[in-house]
Amino acid sequence: QVQLVESGGGLVQPGGSLRLSCAASGRIFMIYDMGWYRQAPGKQRELVATITRGDMTTYADSVKGRFTISRDNAKKTVDLQMTSLKPEDTAVYYCNADVKVALGPRTDYWGQGTQVTVSS
Repeated sequence: QVQLVESGGGLVQPGGSLRLSCAASGRIFMIYDMGWYRQAPGKQRELVATITRGDMTTYADSVKGRFTISRDNAKKTVDLQMTSLKPEDTAVYYCNADVKVALGPRTDYWGQGTQVTVSS
């Protein structure tokens, strides 16, 4: 009923920047919190950043001051601007959205993930 499609991943050198985007589509009545999570090889998925409909944000300590999350409620998108990237930022990044579907329940949805690799 709801699809989240990420884009913008890739290979970047340490110190570089990338911008991830996620677009939601489907029978959406309302999108509440949106966020980005990541999972590195052999590690659990972890929260990177979240943003409410009112643009209140939270960040993992490891990315504070380097990453910025933003959203466009009209376009149903959420972006993650990543700067000063480090090798330890290498992971698959997943978009997440708390969505109330039209004439249906409120549920968490996940994108398929996009690979970010930080390496020289």
